[in-house]
Amino acid sequence: MIKQAKLSDVITERLESMIIEGKLIAGEKLLPERELAGQFKVSRPSLREAIQNLQAKGLIERKQGGGTYVSQHLNRRLSDPLLELISKRPETQFDLLEFRHSLEGMAAFYAALRGNKDDHSALVKALDALQSESVKSNPTAEALALGEFYFAMAKASQNMVLVQVMQAMRTMLEDNVKQNLDMLRTGANVEDELAQQRSDIVKAIVAGNPNAARDASHLHLSFIEKTLLDINQNNASVQRSLRRIVSNS
Repeated sequence: MIKQAKLSDVITERLESMIIEGKLIAGEKLLPERELAGQFKVSRPSLREAIQNLQAKGLIERKQGGGTYVSQHLNRRLSDPLLELISKRPETQFDLLEFRHSLEGMAAFYAALRGNKDDHSALVKALDALQSESVKSNPTAEALALGEFYFAMAKASQNMVLVQVMQAMRTMLEDNVKQNLDMLRTGANVEDELAQQRSDIVKAIVAGNPNAARDASHLHLSFIEKTLLDINQNNASVQRSLRRIVSNS
């Protein structure tokens, strides 16, 4: 005779799935117990037991008088001080861009292959947020908004490993985006091209064309790489010219 699964174990698995799929992220506060029990249509004692299961596994943590949260330490191994140090080194800027080709190209491909209407809506909403004047005038806000855009694309891929890797490396990727934006603004006027490229990625995803979505993502990142390299080369030429002027004066 097949033993029926315990209700609290079923709730535990559902909450675990929400964490794996990125529907609940590290540091996020869970709904109050009454609301969460209503959402799952279960009794509060069963929900409470599921919460205790997750707490025992280190997936969630309770704060005295402050509610229940997804553990901040879930992504510790992928966001440790070493990775933070790497992200701050100027010479790693292009290494990260190369890595983003794989990460975002894969996300775009599978988002187009598997994304549903809700995924598309979230992606379009994230893209629209980038056009806000308050975002465009603030590099830090723009980097965070771009992080949300790429994370929405990862979630649309419905690849749980990809979602977790993207979430774990999100701060480092946002730092890379901000560095790129700062440099682009000092040496090139490419805002319209970048906006169009991101729009092309979303259009391919919504149209359900995986190859076009991946190609659009690669084109976008290649354009950023080339533009940054040109700026670096121009800056180096200017520095050499200045050194010659000073040495001849």
